[in-house]
Amino acid sequence: MRVLFLTRYPVEGASSRYRVFQYLPYLGELGVDCTVQSFMDAGLYDLSIKPGRTAAKVMATAEAVFRRLATLRRWRHYDVIYLQRELFPFGPPLVERWLRRRGAVLIFDYDDALFIKKASRYNPLATFFRAPEKTLEVFRLVHLVVAGNNWLRDQAALNGANAVTVEVAEDISRYVPKKAAGIGKQVTIGWLGSPSTVKYLKLIESVLKRIHERFPSVRFQLMGGGDFEMSGVPWELENWSLSGEVPALARFDIGLMPLPNEDWAMGKSGGKARTYMAAGVVPVCSAIGYNLELIDHDRTGMLCANLEDWERSLGVLILDAARRTRMAAAAREEVLSRFSPRLQAEKLKHALEDARQGGRA
Repeated sequence: MRVLFLTRYPVEGASSRYRVFQYLPYLGELGVDCTVQSFMDAGLYDLSIKPGRTAAKVMATAEAVFRRLATLRRWRHYDVIYLQRELFPFGPPLVERWLRRRGAVLIFDYDDALFIKKASRYNPLATFFRAPEKTLEVFRLVHLVVAGNNWLRDQAALNGANAVTVEVAEDISRYVPKKAAGIGKQVTIGWLGSPSTVKYLKLIESVLKRIHERFPSVRFQLMGGGDFEMSGVPWELENWSLSGEVPALARFDIGLMPLPNEDWAMGKSGGKARTYMAAGVVPVCSAIGYNLELIDHDRTGMLCANLEDWERSLGVLILDAARRTRMAAAAREEVLSRFSPRLQAEKLKHALEDARQGGRA
């Protein structure tokens, strides 16, 4: 089976890395001939996560459109065309319609609530071109929707899609297991992400200030949040890089994942928390959406429904090194048993086969 994977981002982009790139070796072993073309190259991706430079972004995006269209000239060479997000980040799904009418077998993969419009942190022009209704039409155009969690699957099905869930894999072999936390060891609270989501730390700002006051020796480290600042909390900032991600996680003891209580958060597929778990970092997360399925409270992480929960959970973990060690080990084992890349690649292959068979029917 020959599959053309059309990703939104290069390997540096988390959603494409986790939803496509990490599966390629395993799919190859399973007999799937994989070709990947990313809409953004590394240069455009780096440009896209920085504010301003609108003219440069427009030019680079135009070049990306031509690259994608050139790739699609050979669409008949493939049994399945796998869209990781839309073919183009703007405009109606004209090319998707054209491909479907001509018999292409299409899969649409998404792991975020793309049908809910959210403003871009970097570019008002990008916000203007975002069209949630396009995602709803794509649901009905493609042969199969592959969703990152059951809520996203159900939303696609409610809007006319044939949809399945393939949860995000996490490869624990990337991370060296942590040694047991010793009594008196300095504790590090960390956050890993991008400048577009670091704002959610503000949801627990008052808690983090009190934690710093109660435990002044605790370190606060942040990777990928840009120039984020929080008065009263001494965050140590580091730019995100693929090579630096693993060493950064090795320094964390506790990982934060606050989310707002809104429908958009229901679409999150737990990537941040699962990464913490795989790295032996105890996740402390908002008790919402997929987090409730991912984390077994007080065994593989902590779930927090309000600010009191956040302060209590962080305080307990800071004071109890043995509990942190026990929970970190349980979290890694949970990821190994439920989310291995090989296991998820097998599920993805079944989805590819089902779509191909459905497209021929």
